[in-house]
Amino acid sequence: MTAIHPQPRPHSRIRWRTPITMVILLGILAGGGWWGWKSLINSSAEPTCVEQKLANNRLVPKQVVLNVYNGGARAGSAQRVADALKQRGFNIGKISNEPKGNKVDVAELRGVAANSPELALVAGQLNQKAVLVPDGRTDHTVDLVIGAGFGSVRLKGIPSVQVAAGTTVCLPVIHTPQPVPSGQNPN
Repeated sequence: MTAIHPQPRPHSRIRWRTPITMVILLGILAGGGWWGWKSLINSSAEPTCVEQKLANNRLVPKQVVLNVYNGGARAGSAQRVADALKQRGFNIGKISNEPKGNKVDVAELRGVAANSPELALVAGQLNQKAVLVPDGRTDHTVDLVIGAGFGSVRLKGIPSVQVAAGTTVCLPVIHTPQPVPSGQNPN
């Protein structure tokens, strides 16, 4: 007769490969998340505005970036107002419906502060008094939200706004589109 040797139990071996792989993958995921968060917080993005002294201590329309939003006016009103203000020299950023879907009665101007020169310059272009909403934005752009009661811009708006002598104003960085070299794909 042959002797029967005791066989090892099949579940007595612990398989460590799967838990070790999971710990390594979780470490990589956590490291990637930490790196992404640090990259977002410590972004080396270019500044959104540049401190400048104004020539003759006057702010003119070509130094203001203006977004025009429709907040309850008839369709196409934002485009019409943006075109009129662009002809006066304003740099038009966005033309769209109000991003949050809010409705306004007449007009609303949003900017860094209620007493900022860029808001005063845009307000001087309007026939109606606009509600000023300071939101502390860092890029010094101006949002004009027009509502159902908005009529039109003035025939002749104010050409510039006086600022105190020797003060600096943070002007938005205006990007001009660069032509695509021939033979290159713009996308």
